[in-house]
Amino acid sequence: MIVVLSGGVGGARLVDGLARVVRRDRLVVVANSGDDLWHWGLRVCPDLDTLTYTLAGRADPTRGWGRADERFLALETAKELGGDDWFAIGDRDLGLHVTRTAWLRDGAPLSEVTRRVCAAFGVGPTLLPASETPWETRIRTDDGELSFQEWLVRRRAPPARAIRFEGDGAPPTAVLDALDAAELVVFPPSNPFVSIDPILALPGVRERVAARPVVAVSPLVGGRAVKGPLAENLRDLVCDPARPLSEQLVPSIIVDHYAGLVDRFVYERGDPAPVGVPSLATGTVMNDVADRVRLAREVLAFAGVDP
Repeated sequence: MIVVLSGGVGGARLVDGLARVVRRDRLVVVANSGDDLWHWGLRVCPDLDTLTYTLAGRADPTRGWGRADERFLALETAKELGGDDWFAIGDRDLGLHVTRTAWLRDGAPLSEVTRRVCAAFGVGPTLLPASETPWETRIRTDDGELSFQEWLVRRRAPPARAIRFEGDGAPPTAVLDALDAAELVVFPPSNPFVSIDPILALPGVRERVAARPVVAVSPLVGGRAVKGPLAENLRDLVCDPARPLSEQLVPSIIVDHYAGLVDRFVYERGDPAPVGVPSLATGTVMNDVADRVRLAREVLAFAGVDP
């Protein structure tokens, strides 16, 4: 069993590569639940949905999130009526959220709802929400505490002073069982603070991950995040303001964050090599499917695991 703990866009690209080289019955993907929210009265699971659409070949190739060939007529109507329009939900995407919410209100757990969606969309690997119950990432800022989507989307990611997780989060039994059986755990190039940490903070997860071989892929390239607010998170939460950022936003800062968990580390060729862990320098930017497959094969080979 190969288990991937993943956030949205960056994680989904490596997951797609792994899904193309690993037998579907050997790959389990655990999606971050800390970004989930209620919007328009509907349960929205952004990272889970990005992974679903990517694995189903239905993701928008330009934005990286949402559905391909999407329209936003419902959003335009909400704006016209004076409703909330800060979180962009497309019309095709809306259909998933409506159906998910109806199934949840009928009593189906989120893991079962996810199974039904994946079956309908033809997703091969097992895709699981990290938490069966609400588990929210909360960001403390200079203007107060915000939910993740309010912080990232509505407020455009003001400086984060602290991050915590709130709720009665509990991982599905299948997540814990998969980790117990894992030959390898993979941390893809997702944001450690708001994509991987929310999963690790769930009851029983960190302990199981620590007992398995773990390979992580750096989300930094040349001292910058390929996508999202990671570089700003590192600057605000970890870095020393007295030292140049160019000396600090390097792969070692990610290795240090995952101390005690990661056995092997993959980072962008040309960046400074991390210290204290076996590492592989290669191209980690995935511009197309060929890049995803190449990197997936290299990660598995470096970890000594056959597809």
